[in-house]
Amino acid sequence: MPTIVRDGIKLAYEDRGAGRPAFVFVHGWTCNRSFFAPQAEYFARRHRVVSLDLRGHGASDKPEGPYPIAAYADDIAHVIGQLGLGKVVAVGHSMGGITVLQLGAAHPDKTAGIVMVDPAPLVFPPELKAGVEAIVSAIEAGNQEPRRQFIANNLFMPSSDKRLVDEVLKVMMAAPSHVAAAAMKGILAFDGPAVAARCQVPALHLAATPPLNPPHLMSQWLPTVVNGWTVGAGHFNMMEVPDQVNAMIEGFLRHHV
Repeated sequence: MPTIVRDGIKLAYEDRGAGRPAFVFVHGWTCNRSFFAPQAEYFARRHRVVSLDLRGHGASDKPEGPYPIAAYADDIAHVIGQLGLGKVVAVGHSMGGITVLQLGAAHPDKTAGIVMVDPAPLVFPPELKAGVEAIVSAIEAGNQEPRRQFIANNLFMPSSDKRLVDEVLKVMMAAPSHVAAAAMKGILAFDGPAVAARCQVPALHLAATPPLNPPHLMSQWLPTVVNGWTVGAGHFNMMEVPDQVNAMIEGFLRHHV
């Protein structure tokens, strides 16, 4: 597994395919690069594709300390530069969705466009914020059950494949507690509307069922955004309905990038 070091932290990645624009795939909270496997395989037929393990995740280093969204975006910008990828299409899911939004705002010289796949809330409703803060407190107290229940009960549909639910839970629950807590604090601290106001690159938002960010609000925060909505899939729609997600990314690439 190749790695690139930034500020003493090893960042693991996969690099395949050829063709521009290159794609960079950015997974979500306590996930890893495998969560975008269907998209990486599909787009590597015609594009160079890099799939990252964010700091704290997968095969990358997992230091103690804060995990702000801006640090992830700066890591990605460093990897783009080190690999000579040029301006990339950055595709992020959940926490990765707001990370690519930050990337587009802070590093437009490295970003041809962004795709936010059911991104984490740009603004947390008070009830959801309180619930997530309680989960963080439980994680820090050594109680992982609220974390497990949140993933299993809130991020899938009743019709979701139980094997997929189990696989996702296995990966996400294996993430170290210090990373799970600090990364969620980073999500909660992210000022989505302010970052969206600075993002001028082409942007696609792919909502799931139910959407974490209602499309009409995304259009208020990011007036140039193109909204899409998958059918028959929960939060992990890129895994549940990859053909829908791939087709909408292709359309965005063709018409907007």
